[in-house]
Amino acid sequence: MASWFRKKSTLEALSVDDEESLSNSASSRIINPHLPVLTVRDVHRSFQVGGGQIDVLKGIEMELRPLQLVMLKGRSGSGKTTLLNLIGGLDLPTNGEIVFQEHAFHHSSDDERTLVRRKEIGFIFQSYALMPLLSAWENVELALRMAGTPRSQWKERVHHCLDLVGLGKRMHHRPYELSGGEQQRVAIAKAIAHRPSLILADEPTAELDSQMGAQIMSVFRNIIATEQVTICMTTHDPTILEDADHVYEMVDGRFVT
Repeated sequence: MASWFRKKSTLEALSVDDEESLSNSASSRIINPHLPVLTVRDVHRSFQVGGGQIDVLKGIEMELRPLQLVMLKGRSGSGKTTLLNLIGGLDLPTNGEIVFQEHAFHHSSDDERTLVRRKEIGFIFQSYALMPLLSAWENVELALRMAGTPRSQWKERVHHCLDLVGLGKRMHHRPYELSGGEQQRVAIAKAIAHRPSLILADEPTAELDSQMGAQIMSVFRNIIATEQVTICMTTHDPTILEDADHVYEMVDGRFVT
């Protein structure tokens, strides 16, 4: 069993009436607090290198629960990014099962996983992955265009997402006119624009100082409460672990006790 640093999650803090309000609100995502968003069962991932085989993941078991911030902690090379790619359907396990909502990723084709990602999963990358010649507004709008969101919804949604990450007054600036922390906020706004149920973030604070990193964690908490999403992120930064609901510690492709 993994070593978990535990903190009361957003959902666990809700009363019964609050849970019913979340489910019954027309603008809210319908959430069953008793069902995991994603389940990983005995997952292995190996790669052929030269004439040999490298075992990167070695029997991973985990769950992502609704409205939680989950961190995969580990040094570089521990396997956390490989696991994040599997969770997001970007790669397939060598053995084991990955079930996202009702979708069995381990049995799905690449096209099927792509459709699920387009609707239900948002990605935040360490390098921000912004189009350099587009403004913050245009970068978020591009995410909506690629997701197939109706054009009539773009303006309201872009404005909401950039306001949510604190960039309401910087939305027409291009990436080179923004600080690293502001660029990461644009990347977060892009990731949530199409209203996914799961956000995956690969080392989102790695390029930021401790103050900016703390601000990004605050943004994540606000997003979980406002957008009703689950966030799973990788990190090797011990200063942000207290912000997590659960921390899975990885060493050499395994969760450690």
